[in-house]
Amino acid sequence: MITEKHLKLTGSSEVSWKDAIVKTITEASKTIDYLSSVTILEQKAKIDGNKIVEYYATIDLTFNIDDNRG
Repeated sequence: MITEKHLKLTGSSEVSWKDAIVKTITEASKTIDYLSSVTILEQKAKIDGNKIVEYYATIDLTFNIDDNRG
């Protein structure tokens, strides 16, 4: 049986939304095993004057629960 768990996370980047997503997944993978999928829930940006200065991405990160773990 496969059991999945979902986490809603928000990450940021000064480069792009894609970079914010990749950084968030990379950071989560340091402490969460068995990542299996990601859904992009929301993308926002901070604007200063007429320029985007920070990108924000909210994701639903899915990982499998290890049934064999004690």
